[in-house]
Amino acid sequence: MSVGQRVTTDDQLARLLQIGIVLEEVVEARAYHHYRSLDEELDEEVAALLEGAAEESAEHRERLEALIDGLGVESVPFDEIESLVDARYGRTRPEDFDGVLYDQLCNEETAYKFYDDLIEAITESDAEFSIDREELLDTLRAIREEESDGVREVTEVMERR
Repeated sequence: MSVGQRVTTDDQLARLLQIGIVLEEVVEARAYHHYRSLDEELDEEVAALLEGAAEESAEHRERLEALIDGLGVESVPFDEIESLVDARYGRTRPEDFDGVLYDQLCNEETAYKFYDDLIEAITESDAEFSIDREELLDTLRAIREEESDGVREVTEVMERR
């Protein structure tokens, strides 16, 4: 399932939203991984950034889960969705980057791009879903904007270093 195609059914939409949930779990896990790896001379600015990113990802998951609940479709097994996310978005590991901030920037940009593509796929479709289309798009646009803010925040911290 690719975000690049038009979304035409509740099942397709649910699967894409589940991909978003797993993607958010990856972002959260990586932020916590980096947070725990910071040495005793904790950089408070970076620690706050990572903590905020993890909390935001948890909130995004809740919002996506609420959308899926509204669809009333059968859930795809977690391991199937996880493998889709890993194949498409999980090609890098935290240690592949020259630092915590570069990894966090990649995570924020990946999430932003996913939501941007998902919004485009939905708007290009004329399908009717079991949930209100405008509510769906409003939620996804708000999440995308928060990811954009995350990219900006990480970039600003990087520029100060």
